[in-house]
Amino acid sequence: MMPVNNRVIVFSRYPEPGVTKTRMIPALGAERAAQLQQALTKRTLAVVNDFGADHSCDLEVRFAGGEASRMSRMFGAGLTYRSQSGGDLGQRLTDAFATAFHEGATRVVVMGSDCPEIDSAILDEAFNALSHVDVVLGPAIDGGYYLIGLSANQPHLFEKIEWGSENVLRQTARKAKQSRCKVHYLQTLSDVDYPEDLVVCRRFPETFDNVLPRTREGMLSVIVPTLNEEQCLEQTLRGIVGLPNVEVIVTDGGSEDRTIDIARHMGATVVLANPGRGCQMNAGAAVASGDVLLFLHADTQLPESFHQHVRATLQRGVIAAAFSLLIDGDHFGLRWIEKGVNFRSRFLGRPYGDQGLFVSAKSFYKLGGFPNWPLMEDVELCRRLRKRGAISLAEAAVTTSARRWLRLGILKTTLINQLCIASYHLGVSPAKLDQWYRSRRWVS
Repeated sequence: MMPVNNRVIVFSRYPEPGVTKTRMIPALGAERAAQLQQALTKRTLAVVNDFGADHSCDLEVRFAGGEASRMSRMFGAGLTYRSQSGGDLGQRLTDAFATAFHEGATRVVVMGSDCPEIDSAILDEAFNALSHVDVVLGPAIDGGYYLIGLSANQPHLFEKIEWGSENVLRQTARKAKQSRCKVHYLQTLSDVDYPEDLVVCRRFPETFDNVLPRTREGMLSVIVPTLNEEQCLEQTLRGIVGLPNVEVIVTDGGSEDRTIDIARHMGATVVLANPGRGCQMNAGAAVASGDVLLFLHADTQLPESFHQHVRATLQRGVIAAAFSLLIDGDHFGLRWIEKGVNFRSRFLGRPYGDQGLFVSAKSFYKLGGFPNWPLMEDVELCRRLRKRGAISLAEAAVTTSARRWLRLGILKTTLINQLCIASYHLGVSPAKLDQWYRSRRWVS
């Protein structure tokens, strides 16, 4: 019987400012984006070294940028460092696997350095699975994979793949099935590629304390997602910017009006993020320093002494809470909407995002934040929160604009909202719901 020769190959990049993690630069700046790359790589290599200490295994780093000597000085001399070959990711993976098997490896795992949740147990599962399957895949939430393992060279798995798209895992799995390969799937984890993904890093403060803020006891972070909100943002920020122990973070999804200028002029911290409330609120939470996070829509005003209401409500022992809802308008139908929303929130523990949802930072980060969805992100977060504790209402109300009810009419808007919620519970994807919702909003 041939001896088993395991090899772990980590794909990474030398952390050079302005070149590394460029999609993080709008949120972190070039220097901290490079520090993020360094911290992610160090964490990944620590896991690989721990695994290698307990298993017979070759450890290799395939890097882009820099030189082997610089990588060795930064990340340690006990590993083999090789420059990644040219071409797209498929060609680089093909070369890495081909070299490993040519050099005598019999089970090879290639992993990225962008997944802070990975641990030795996952590597152990991957290699154990390769004793009886052909392919191991570690799915990433974004539709790619953070790890792929092979028990024999399979270059066809990397041909004609839409690298960088949400189809990578699905297309790879289809190729494996067409080749009659047995596939084992690991647990799904998050890659850190965009500002909204940084929320995962907040679960590991000891690793990322030079990149992301440390949580400060007694600080309340108010996070406001925006997209072309120049008409209402100033009114929303006026009563909350500049208060002691309150920081305001505006996360903008690509405004083309004066939204960003207004936020900066008023003293808010501005973070640029991918559009979509889930993405934007996660990006804001990732750079927040508060021990409590309050998520506020740009057309909603907080009550006086809101920070005192937040602290008093959470001291009841609930996991999260929101404010009662008042709608800024005189139409009698709006009063019925308020009653329905407040009844649902108080007795069913199901507030929505326009009520100023607030939660301890520790609980939010532990849950992994909002899903990076354009719609239903608040419904999904509250569903997960309710599994871990009660959601309450503060003894005060926010006041939100009536604009979205008046644009199409109160009845029609309410029906659209309820259809979205029902469809979500029936399994319709948030992306499809968002497309339908946006098309309905502008139909007269």
